[in-house]
Amino acid sequence: MAEAAKSSRVDDAYERLKYEIRTNRMPPGYQAPEPEIALRLGMSRTPVREALIRLEAEGLVELIPRRGARVLPIQADDMREIYEILTALEPDAAARLADRRPSDAELAPLEQATRDMETALESEDLDTWAEADDRFHVALLDLQGNRRLKSFVMSLYDQAHRARIVTLRMRGAPQKSTEEHREILEHLRKGDAKATRRVFKEHRRRAADELLNILEKYRLGQL
Repeated sequence: MAEAAKSSRVDDAYERLKYEIRTNRMPPGYQAPEPEIALRLGMSRTPVREALIRLEAEGLVELIPRRGARVLPIQADDMREIYEILTALEPDAAARLADRRPSDAELAPLEQATRDMETALESEDLDTWAEADDRFHVALLDLQGNRRLKSFVMSLYDQAHRARIVTLRMRGAPQKSTEEHREILEHLRKGDAKATRRVFKEHRRRAADELLNILEKYRLGQL
């Protein structure tokens, strides 16, 4: 019972710290000793310490002896590597999902996320669009069924999230991206693995080129 309570406190500290980092409330370069971070969360040091160790393993923070933790920036080269990995892994996972032709009930979260993106695009609500985009990709990871793959890819999502959000309003309206999500969904519905893989690869490559071009154009060496 005590062990379960401790695990719950660590999970809570981990989720809260990750949220603070992803939303730039703890921006890149932010550094504080563990007692200060614990005070910020209103928690004891032990679960905060264990949460920070997990976040360090995921590449979000660096633990510095006697100085606490520092939020790591994301570099343009980091984003390039992240998108190379996503482009290599996600399309094949989606193709395997298409091979088993998921039911309409299974695809319902993807359908809802796509509709939400389409609605947000019409109303020019980029924050809602980005949230629906995240839901689409997480729902697809849930459906493909490989837990280790999901865990690994989610850690990459967390690292890339800040760069995506910071550059969201520097790009044009995400019309093409929204269309690609709809196209991927329809290929999944038809069980067309080859087309699913092709469109997903194009989607990731185009997104990578777009984001990296913005980082270069505005000389954003790190975020």
